[in-house]
Amino acid sequence: MHASTEFILSPSTALGTGFAGRVSPGAGESAYGCNFKKLLREGHMTQQELFTLAYIFFARILDVSLGTMRIVLISRGYRHIAPLLGFFEILIWLTAISRALASLNSVYSYLIYAAGFAAGNYVGMMLEEKLPFGYKSLRVVTTKEVSILPLMLREEGFGVTIVEGMGLKGPVTLLYSLVRKKKLQRFLEIVRILEPNAFITIEEVRAYRPGFVSRKPYPAILGRLMRKGK
Repeated sequence: MHASTEFILSPSTALGTGFAGRVSPGAGESAYGCNFKKLLREGHMTQQELFTLAYIFFARILDVSLGTMRIVLISRGYRHIAPLLGFFEILIWLTAISRALASLNSVYSYLIYAAGFAAGNYVGMMLEEKLPFGYKSLRVVTTKEVSILPLMLREEGFGVTIVEGMGLKGPVTLLYSLVRKKKLQRFLEIVRILEPNAFITIEEVRAYRPGFVSRKPYPAILGRLMRKGK
C-alpha cells in the first residue's frame, strides 16, 4: 500500500497560489478566516461607513453655504440675521468634523471632507444670487440723447438721476439708480430694449440714506431680523 500524502499549506500560500489542497485545521484555519474577512473589509465599505461619508459631504455643503450667505449679509449690513446663520453654521461644522476625525484611518474621509467644502462654496454662490433682499447701485452710460429710457424706468417705479458728462467721443448721459435686487433683471431688460449699446455697471449697496427707493415692508418678525443695523 502506498502511504497517503497530506498537503499542509499556510493561509498565505493557499491564497497566493490558488492551490486547492486541504488546509490543515486548527490555528492555520482560524488565521485564514481572519485574513479572508479582512480582505473583504478592505475591498468593500460597510453601510455605516458609506453613511458617515455621505453625512460629512452634505454637512460640509450646508455649513459652507451658510457661511457664504453669512459673509454676504454682513457685507450688506444685515447684522441681526448674520449671527443666527453663524450659530447653525458652526453647529453643523462641529458634527461634520467630529465624524471626519472619528474615521482618520480612511483616506476617503479626507477626500469627501474637501469635496464637500468645494461644493459648499459653489452652492453658497448660487444661493447668494437667489437671495431676494438687498439693493444694487446701477450706472448706465449712453452716448445717445436719452429721453424715453428715464421715462420708462420711472414708469416702472425706479428712481433715476440724470447727469450729463463728456466722454472720449463726445457728450454722454449717465443714469444713476438704486434698485432692489429682485427687480434688477427687469431694470436691465428695459435698458437692453431701449439702449442696447449702453454701458452698465452694477455695485453692491451696503447702506443708504432717505431718498426715492421703492420698498415694500417686510412682515413684522422678518422685518426686525432683516432690518439693517443703524
